[in-house]
Amino acid sequence: MVGNRNSGRTPLDWESRMKIALGTARGIANIHTEGGGKCTHGNIKSSNVLLTDELEACVSDVGLAPLMNAPITTSRIVGYHAPEVIETRKVTQKSDVYSFGVLLLEMLTAKAPLHQSGHDDVVDLPRWVRSVVREEWTAEVFNVELLRYQTFQEEMVQMLQIGLACVAKTPDMRPTMDETVRMIEDIRQSESKNRTSLEAESNIQTP
Repeated sequence: MVGNRNSGRTPLDWESRMKIALGTARGIANIHTEGGGKCTHGNIKSSNVLLTDELEACVSDVGLAPLMNAPITTSRIVGYHAPEVIETRKVTQKSDVYSFGVLLLEMLTAKAPLHQSGHDDVVDLPRWVRSVVREEWTAEVFNVELLRYQTFQEEMVQMLQIGLACVAKTPDMRPTMDETVRMIEDIRQSESKNRTSLEAESNIQTP
């Protein structure tokens, strides 16, 4: 869904990706408010985010992991799951935040959560993004399809920062899903204001 990695798919434009990201964040945040604010999803990944024809995001598989009562095996925890889940086999709301962060990075880079990175090494997406940003090659992070949208480069960088905050190695350093929703909403509101301003300038310049 988010990464658009499969051939034959029409690449999503930037506004569509923002809409999907915000809808997904709101869905997870809503799950976290259930059960007195103690509920978790535990299996956030791109295939569990379903889209309507209007690109409204719906988070699926809610509550299935506890019902199945299946132990978390290595094959299930790689890629989207937080480092502490690998160690403790326990999911939390902050590990859901980490998984959402991987989704954001997937959306921005079009790379899989685990991918080959030279010499046949398998690298997890958060580590790869951190290494590229650390070398100050931030532009190299983004999917080539996104680089066509020059007007939204600032928003792309801001979304990248949110994604990196969500995949912080220490759970306490990650934002809550409610905080993540607010950050994405702030970017969209700023984006809307900038678009309105540009349209106004264009109208003024039109003879």
